[in-house]
Amino acid sequence: MMNRIACAALLILSTHTAGAVELFNGRDFSGWELKTSPSATVDSVFRMLPGGVVASTGQPSGFLATLNNYRNYKLHVEWRWSGKPGNGGILLHISDGPMDRVWPFSLQVQTKRGNAGDLLPMAGASFAEPLTSAHGAEPRIKARTSPDSELAAGEWNVCDIVSRDGKVEVTINGVYQNSVTRSDPASGRIGFQLEGAPYELRRVELVELD
Repeated sequence: MMNRIACAALLILSTHTAGAVELFNGRDFSGWELKTSPSATVDSVFRMLPGGVVASTGQPSGFLATLNNYRNYKLHVEWRWSGKPGNGGILLHISDGPMDRVWPFSLQVQTKRGNAGDLLPMAGASFAEPLTSAHGAEPRIKARTSPDSELAAGEWNVCDIVSRDGKVEVTINGVYQNSVTRSDPASGRIGFQLEGAPYELRRVELVELD
């Protein structure tokens, strides 16, 4: 199975989506905002590497978010662990509202090692489908629906997300992993979590849908 996953990932890597906009400009972090401890700055947590790679220290706890809001779109993200695999996530529809410690009102696509593709409603967010975690358990999770499709540590993983009017679909390395409907919030900013483990990003591309 992993050979098929790797082939799918290579196919995705070789294909740039028509009309896609790179959310990182390759020069600096204009268009982004860091939300973490007051002493941290974007340049102390993230840095631009050659080849369009963005490297993160993974700490302190918090998140990096776009300044722009999005609702209907296709989002393509490639990530890999630059050290020991750990915890992280892609935040969708970051909105004003309650906070769960440092986490915003949003929907998280989990990239945590061994759980890539799980969906988490953050800080009071919700969706129509039932959670798979036990009632009252934390974190609240709708687990992925297919076997683990994450690649080996150090390899580039591919996450493709489609968001349309509250419906969110998630594919990891070419394997359809999860979906929810009637997501609240259904629009907002896009971000990346800092949960202690260093990681790298590349080809963070977005296509807005009609």
